[in-house]
Amino acid sequence: MAKIKKKFVCQNCGYSTPKWMGRCTECGEWNSFVEELDMPTEQGKKNTLERAVYTKPKRIEEIIPQKEDRFKTKNKELDRVLGGGIVPGGVILLGGDPGIGKSTILLQTTENLGSQGLKILYISGEESEQQLKMRAVRMKVKSQNIFFLSEINVPYIVDTILHEKPDLVIIDSIQTMYSPTITSAPGSVSQIRENANALMQIAKKDNISMILVGHVTKEGNIAGPRVLEHMVDTVLYFEGEKYHTYRILRGVKNRFGSTNEIGIFEMAQDGLHEVANPSEMMLSSRPKNTCGSVVVPCMEGTRPLLIELQGLVSQTSFGNPRRMATGMDYNRMVLLLAIMEKRLGLQLQNLDAYINVVGGMKIDEPALDLAVVSVLYSSFRNFEIPEDMMIIGEVGLTGEVRNIQHIEKRLKEGAKLGFKRCIMPKGNARGLENTGLELLPVDNISKALNILK
Repeated sequence: MAKIKKKFVCQNCGYSTPKWMGRCTECGEWNSFVEELDMPTEQGKKNTLERAVYTKPKRIEEIIPQKEDRFKTKNKELDRVLGGGIVPGGVILLGGDPGIGKSTILLQTTENLGSQGLKILYISGEESEQQLKMRAVRMKVKSQNIFFLSEINVPYIVDTILHEKPDLVIIDSIQTMYSPTITSAPGSVSQIRENANALMQIAKKDNISMILVGHVTKEGNIAGPRVLEHMVDTVLYFEGEKYHTYRILRGVKNRFGSTNEIGIFEMAQDGLHEVANPSEMMLSSRPKNTCGSVVVPCMEGTRPLLIELQGLVSQTSFGNPRRMATGMDYNRMVLLLAIMEKRLGLQLQNLDAYINVVGGMKIDEPALDLAVVSVLYSSFRNFEIPEDMMIIGEVGLTGEVRNIQHIEKRLKEGAKLGFKRCIMPKGNARGLENTGLELLPVDNISKALNILK
């Protein structure tokens, strides 16, 4: 009887070794090796590719483009992120934290597509029939075109898909799927890679759209091999705090559309609702007559979005002053504090400083810089920033205010919600006479703060 061989496989990158290691030499991940059986190649079989039938390549001019018919989900925010809808034969990977709303939005999508006459097969390895029915009743999902299967065996799932021939298949989740031909446990690198490849081949060959739900690691990345994101056509991430009501759907990869769009939803008892005017939603609870608060027109993809930025500077009660940033890059905040100390002569080294982007948003564009400097200065000097004023601009190391992009879209969004003035970079002020705002162009942070005093 042949001796059973074992190997250790990194669950982050797929690297295998005959001995266990604490740290993967390929990707550098710690404690990621899991023991698996090493199945040798059967005797008499060569580890070479079989000779395939020759297929003559075509010139790109000879390929006839087909009309792109997408499945409209009737959800404007979801369709916006997908680039107009679900492409037949496309494979979508949806990731997000536990409890963020992945299964909720998918069940709502099945109702919208089923009402259009499309056949949907919902396969879950995490929920039973009764559990899904309870959620469907709560969300008022009643379409007769939705079929449910609680199964994790991939060969059985493949046979079911080929027999039922649905228009859309939802796999919730890919980490729970199991193939008996692979010796490792469900959720391992080998299982995820091979099962996703088998399902993707069905989607492409039979022109069946497919949505795969993916778990995420503690770092926020989709669990499993990175090749999973390369295999699929679209990668979407659901973001937001689990204990807040607002969710953001962001496209990371999309072969059929832009990755610059986001969708904003509000979690309610009966599911996720679209947020038609996110700027108004973000500013609905803004405090009045208080220091350390300002509105910034930011860009999320091609959509302008007004967000409230708050800053606080206070006496420290620790040996070292605290610096905390929520919703923006911490290192960028520390850099702006250093610029304020050097260029404005402020003594901030013994003060705590806090920045908060209200509403759970995460803004990483440099156009936020001038607003950060303004709210920290407002809190430090204890004066109010006018509530009808917006502030925007990138700040350089010498204290200069640099130009930003999409300035006209930002200003029009502010004028639509009743703002009257805007402090902005001097280089962006040309050709903006008809925005409906009083423009206050500045070229350095000293002039911007002089306007506020």
